[in-house]
Amino acid sequence: MLIESPSGLFCPAGGFHIDPWGPAGRALITHVHGDHARAGSQAYLCAEPSRRLLERRFGPDVRIEALPYGEAITLGEVRVTFHPAGHILGSAQIRIEGAGGVWVVAGDYKRAADPTCAPFEPVACDTFITESTFGLPIYRWDRTEVVVAEILDWWEDNRRNERTSVLFCYTAGKTQRILAELARVSDGRVFVHGAMLPMIEAYREAGVHMLATTSVTEQPKGRKFAGELVLAPLSARGTPWMRRLGVHSDAFASGLMRVRGVRRQRAFDRGFVLSDHADWPALLDTIAETGAAHVIATHGHAEPFARYLREQGRDAGVMRTSWEGEPEGD
Repeated sequence: MLIESPSGLFCPAGGFHIDPWGPAGRALITHVHGDHARAGSQAYLCAEPSRRLLERRFGPDVRIEALPYGEAITLGEVRVTFHPAGHILGSAQIRIEGAGGVWVVAGDYKRAADPTCAPFEPVACDTFITESTFGLPIYRWDRTEVVVAEILDWWEDNRRNERTSVLFCYTAGKTQRILAELARVSDGRVFVHGAMLPMIEAYREAGVHMLATTSVTEQPKGRKFAGELVLAPLSARGTPWMRRLGVHSDAFASGLMRVRGVRRQRAFDRGFVLSDHADWPALLDTIAETGAAHVIATHGHAEPFARYLREQGRDAGVMRTSWEGEPEGD
């Protein structure tokens, strides 16, 4: 039912691509991250909570349509629905039903609770196309409240030592999740890089409760940030913007921080293991819950993950895509 094409994953029976990386006539989008939502297609269809995010990414002149979760639409010879993926606000699995059975394209997803988006919904299917960003047994996540407590302890230690706490995180999804989790345990204020403001505002418009934020660049020159928490995209690291923050300790929030060697290689003072992707147990649990007879692994550790599934007796393969999973930057 789905095939590989020069522009990406294509459904001939429906006449659409899913998260194409090249120009397409109609693009169905799982979520707003740049490796999945790219400009250049003639029309876009997404889950309703993702509409505002796509409009902010693409601008007002792009044709964007949206469907509520679970509401069906017929495209060509197939029936399509969007279901929550739990990755970021508006993220969706795309269910396609037609002559080739039921296929589900999961996009990126996670099973951990997240106050900023609808929780993952297992969807029964015949063929399940799953990410494998962290498809190795070493990737197992701690409870979110444990990681949030670690961030607070690091922030407090830096406050006592008159350092600025600079936490690097992805602009769409991770930033808002951190702000929402901190709002559960604090009523303080967080400073942010200006590039983060549009997506933060879009989340607030969607009703997501987060800590108050202020842009660093809106502060007068000479303003001291010692003791403050500052969120910034990875792209800001090493730029002149960082000089405004004075003496600081930096950290990165990502599932990549599970591997100590990665943190040392990138020379972060701290690494917080907080991911918006499924870890190893969650990947296996999800596949079992779908009841899929056939599993296709994409971006991440696709080859070893599919090999493991085959060793467990599952019919599993790999599909090449341009999706990145946990990107190097924003």
